[in-house]
Amino acid sequence: MKGDGTTGGPTGPDPAVRGPDRAAGTEPGGPRGDAGVGPGTGPAPDTSGSGVGGPPVNPRMFDGAVAAVAVLAGAEGRLLYTNSAFTRLFGPRPIGRPAREAFPDSDAHRFLAVVDSVRVTGRARQVVGERRTDTGAPGQARHFVYSCSPVTTDHGPGILVLAMDTTAETLTLQRYEALVSAVSQMVWVLGTDGSMHEIVPGWEQLTGEPWHPRADADWYRQIHPRDREKLSAAWQRAAGGDRPRVFEATFRVRAADGSYRHLTTRSVPVLRDGSLVEWVSATADVEDAWGTQLRERLLGQVAAVSGVSLHEAFAEVVKVVVPELTDACLIMLLSHEEWPLPDHAEVTARRIASATRPGLPAPPALRGQRVAVPPAVRAVLDRREPVTFRLEPGAPMPSGLIPTVSERWLHASGATSLTLIPLIVGDLVLGYAATSSNGDTPIPGPAETELLREVLHHAQHPIRKVVELQQARRTALGLQRAHLTRPPSVRGGTLAARYQPASPSGEIGGDWYDAFTHPDGTLVLGIGDVAGHDLTAATAMGQMRSMLRALAYAGGPGARPDAVLARLDHVSAGLGTAPLATALHVVLRHRPDGTWLMTWSSAGHPPPLVVPDRGDAAYLPGAADPPLCVASDLLRTTHTHVLGPGDTLLLYTDGLIETPSAPIDEGQRRLAAEATLCRRQALPDLLRILQGLSDHRDDTALLAFRVDEES
Repeated sequence: MKGDGTTGGPTGPDPAVRGPDRAAGTEPGGPRGDAGVGPGTGPAPDTSGSGVGGPPVNPRMFDGAVAAVAVLAGAEGRLLYTNSAFTRLFGPRPIGRPAREAFPDSDAHRFLAVVDSVRVTGRARQVVGERRTDTGAPGQARHFVYSCSPVTTDHGPGILVLAMDTTAETLTLQRYEALVSAVSQMVWVLGTDGSMHEIVPGWEQLTGEPWHPRADADWYRQIHPRDREKLSAAWQRAAGGDRPRVFEATFRVRAADGSYRHLTTRSVPVLRDGSLVEWVSATADVEDAWGTQLRERLLGQVAAVSGVSLHEAFAEVVKVVVPELTDACLIMLLSHEEWPLPDHAEVTARRIASATRPGLPAPPALRGQRVAVPPAVRAVLDRREPVTFRLEPGAPMPSGLIPTVSERWLHASGATSLTLIPLIVGDLVLGYAATSSNGDTPIPGPAETELLREVLHHAQHPIRKVVELQQARRTALGLQRAHLTRPPSVRGGTLAARYQPASPSGEIGGDWYDAFTHPDGTLVLGIGDVAGHDLTAATAMGQMRSMLRALAYAGGPGARPDAVLARLDHVSAGLGTAPLATALHVVLRHRPDGTWLMTWSSAGHPPPLVVPDRGDAAYLPGAADPPLCVASDLLRTTHTHVLGPGDTLLLYTDGLIETPSAPIDEGQRRLAAEATLCRRQALPDLLRILQGLSDHRDDTALLAFRVDEES
């Protein structure tokens, strides 16, 4: 209310009871509402020490008081006294006037009602007030607390009014509440007895459930089942012990629409005299930020997937999505790569990778189980959109979606849903992923399914590399096998050959072998390795093998092996066929005594191994000349050896004896020892056994010739 601008004069009660300012202040009106509302409202005992009937109060004792003081007396409540603090707070007031004249403000009725109540009841009243005054900033609201107590004055029964300005404290509280509300956080207080009081609300709006007054099972039911134990353990760590610590956690809460949202909370212990009195907590919805971080992290992980086969690549993919996005994931690879297929075309899908979250039964072993793709799966692959099937307890599962062993696992693990997600690389439909929710895990909603689909779709980039590599590998293998012809039949001896591409890598090498006979029965053998592990190496291998065969045949049975390799080196260097290659060229002539005269020349290739009919296997002496395509003008050498009845000649490539963890001479010793032990094996079996010595990191080619024992 506004003051009337009147100053106190000599009229009215004895000036001796007035303060030095000789003026009264504005009415410290009660709060906007009923005058008795606020702390301490209602009848209260007189604690002033100057109650009615006691000695008269001397107003001058309040001249220097910090609190604003006014004294009223008589039936009309005439204003007897105001101190300077009262004048500063409420403005000047006319001394000696009845209360209703001294406080003519429009909202003075609140204050006057309190005064009348104290006069009638004889009991003190305390009121929290808010008003606007001309003091301070224009229109500024002032907050204060005042009390009216019955006292005795020289003019009879009176009322002592004391007021304190609480504007600064009130504004601080209002600013705090506004700040908390502005950052969209829920603020609540947890008592040491487990009681919970919500200060800044938001729980019911988020969850659709009323605020729980206690931290009990009802509150925990809103927490995601996967987060309850972790949240409880984190709270025990913070609240346990001699000194509580700040508690921070991120967890999921079930929202009103049934989905789960991530919240982050920070609870600070409030200590008083070293003892815990309560916790003040601020909780914020961080679902959008959490989802963005999870998406970026998972997309980064799936983009880093490597693997040299689809089995290995998808084995890494399922580990990315489990358990972050789903409880279990199974990858089914189609037997056809073209889609869609005609309705009558039969197509199957094979299990190639799977993963399950901890706590679930172990998944069935991957043994290539297949399932005929039913119409329901065909529809999913045709639409190229995920589909979720709800699995009711005890109800039969849609048949044929996954192999029978996986269906049994879903039943055993308490699956509640099965989601099929097409796996697409470009325009190629590779298969589908089957994911499940199990136990008390909520069935995924549209947002969770879309994120899962996006992560799996993002895997197409590394998967595409594997697919392209496998396609190139199949092409290279086809080209290579086309050149690795079946060895011819030889009178007086037996031939066998074996080729094995590297199994743990998606690369294909340039290993090759060759065998043919001249019209006079002379046998020509060749083996080699072109540097490189790709389609280019396979192509160069085919060219060099073909050129060596042509040069050897054109040279006739009497052509020296070193001369043939020299011509091949010259032609290859001139045509730029390969950057580097090794080769071993062997010529075998059957002699009347049943032996075979062997002549050979080596261009950087491992030496031939001879397994005699009796005795230990040994490598033929003679240093190898440099590889091909290095120095085409270099003179090469020819070596000779005689093979007797029962002797076996073995030609091989370095993939059989080289490993990253051991020197090559150790590999050669293992090969010779194993060949000695298996000398009596048929040639195909011997080559199969010897090929098992390889670590399969590189291609291996083997060619063996055994002299008949009776020839």
